[in-house]
Amino acid sequence: MKQLLEFLGVILLVQGVIGLVDRFSGELRGWGLVQRLDVLDGYEIYASVALIVLACALFAAVRSEGTG
Repeated sequence: MKQLLEFLGVILLVQGVIGLVDRFSGELRGWGLVQRLDVLDGYEIYASVALIVLACALFAAVRSEGTG
């Protein structure tokens, strides 16, 4: 379970960073999940930051799971 949460955290972190890099530079057009979802048009920055925050929360959950 711990490895699954870590893997999901890495995926979310990478997707969030790709979304921010694409939004601010336009270099990675079409690489990220956020850019492919039409429902998020205009909210790419918020969605990318939310993915990064969720990744940090998953990493914190994994870390606290081991100390309990």
